[in-house]
Amino acid sequence: MTFQRRTLLACVALASLASFNTIAQTAWPDKPIRFVVPYTPGGGTDTVTRHIAEKITQDTKWVFIVDNKPGGGGNIGLDVVAKAKADGYTLGMGQTANLAINPAALPKMPFDPVKDLVPVALVAEVPTVLVVRADSPWKSLADMVKAAKAKPGEARQALAGTGTVGHLAGEMLAKKAGFKVLNVPYKGAAPALTDLLGGQTDYMFATPQAVLGMLQGGKLRALAVTSAKRVAVLSNVPTVAEQGYKGFEAVDWKVIVAPAGTPSDIVKRLNAATAKALTQPALLAKLADEGSSPMSGSPEEVAKYIKAEQAEWGALIREAGIRFE
Repeated sequence: MTFQRRTLLACVALASLASFNTIAQTAWPDKPIRFVVPYTPGGGTDTVTRHIAEKITQDTKWVFIVDNKPGGGGNIGLDVVAKAKADGYTLGMGQTANLAINPAALPKMPFDPVKDLVPVALVAEVPTVLVVRADSPWKSLADMVKAAKAKPGEARQALAGTGTVGHLAGEMLAKKAGFKVLNVPYKGAAPALTDLLGGQTDYMFATPQAVLGMLQGGKLRALAVTSAKRVAVLSNVPTVAEQGYKGFEAVDWKVIVAPAGTPSDIVKRLNAATAKALTQPALLAKLADEGSSPMSGSPEEVAKYIKAEQAEWGALIREAGIRFE
């Protein structure tokens, strides 16, 4: 075979491969993408997931099916994602709880956040809000702490799930303020808030998305937010740090993840679609109205961010001696 003929065949082969890769890339997705939310409908994670999925659909025409799989502090839903086929048709909305807190605080995890999942895109971060019923005798954080100290172990904290940022925020406060708390876990924010309103529990650290309507409707009272600075939509609510607990901060970030082994080109396309969606004024307004701030970064930058957060939360949990069963 002549050199010219070999060169021609090689060029044809490369052109065919490039054409195949283009076809393969454009062929995905050719069916709906399952988007697993590891908490119940109506909570903060569910709300943000539906917002971002809706905006990406508007931009790309991709179809998402949101699938709520609550339980285990978010571990059950992400375990579904971790064990799914790595073909780009299963995503999950991970967060601080099941990617950084639970691995450090639980004796055993159903999946390995590092080995079994690949980060796709950071979406948003949000603090939690300490809320009580509107008819609660507690008018301030100081009132709550005083009452909790007076009756050790009787203050009942509702949890959207074991290992959530709200859970850990409560544990941190109890440790810093020097009181014992009775944790009452639920499979999401909605049932936890229902029981709080019904008097079965006394307080809760919830996401702004989950409680804004109830605060505005006069059913709940906000005592504090757990961010370093006040939240725009709750500008009249002081931070925990402002009320005598310097340096107190507990923020929940949300990140889209996929099963390990998901093709890198699909991960990059999802990352780009998410980044574009998070520049849209309508979506940014929705996030701001719910107390959230947008986040960004390439898949590689997201992986580094999560690794740093895992180290920081892990150190905090070990230092505080927090352990979940």
